[in-house]
Amino acid sequence: MKALTFTLRETPPERLDLSLLTPEKLAGMDKSEIGKIRLGMSKHGLTVGDLFKVSGGDLQSIVFEGGSERFDRVGTGLVDGTIRVVGDVGAQVGRQMRGGVLTIEGNAGPHAGSCMRGGRLEIMGNAGDHLGGPLAGELAGMNGGVVIVRGRAGAFAGDRMRRGVAAVLKGCGEYAGARMIAGTLVVTGGVGRLPGYLMRRGSILLDREPAELSPSFVECGAPDSSFASVMDRYLVTDGILKRPLLGRAPGKFGGDNAVFGTGEILFRR
Repeated sequence: MKALTFTLRETPPERLDLSLLTPEKLAGMDKSEIGKIRLGMSKHGLTVGDLFKVSGGDLQSIVFEGGSERFDRVGTGLVDGTIRVVGDVGAQVGRQMRGGVLTIEGNAGPHAGSCMRGGRLEIMGNAGDHLGGPLAGELAGMNGGVVIVRGRAGAFAGDRMRRGVAAVLKGCGEYAGARMIAGTLVVTGGVGRLPGYLMRRGSILLDREPAELSPSFVECGAPDSSFASVMDRYLVTDGILKRPLLGRAPGKFGGDNAVFGTGEILFRR
């Protein structure tokens, strides 16, 4: 059966909340019912039928043909199945995911993967600020799953990360891994100022020594790290990287001692 496909008719005139278009929330609906779902976030009340041509019928495989930076909350709460967007998306893509696979064949806005607990989110382009991070008032960010950004991410990638793996392959902005509680953040292509700021635990893995680090981190030499070899093997085996990141004797900084943290920043020497 062909994937349930939403073909965008034209650029949406307003921001859209696409959180209702996931396999579990569409279960049991026919196309006429799906077409009546309200997506618009203004008084005009735009529906699926106003914005998309709907075809196919496999609810476990959803495709959006055409994207927009106004597509907010794509894949929110995804539990199972796959969602693929051929284009860009807006804010909070993959927020609170618990399973399944979500693929974005373009760029994503802020808070991609926010507070996700499972599943796999892959962004082929760039991501905005607060990758995997919490919204205002929330105490923890990403809590499981895997996020891969093939392009660049903005500031505060992995903010308050608690569990899981987030990988950014073409560099990210300042404060990467800030306030980390646990989990693993991988960055190749360079990081901005103060990675690991106020981190308590967790690991940040880099392909080079950070240029500007908080003075409350302590250099730990080049310890023999079994964790580094395990992560190198995982990153290659899972198709995230093409070759090992850290090598046999990575450099290490420990901290952040400003909060009595026991986190680590490992980097290739």
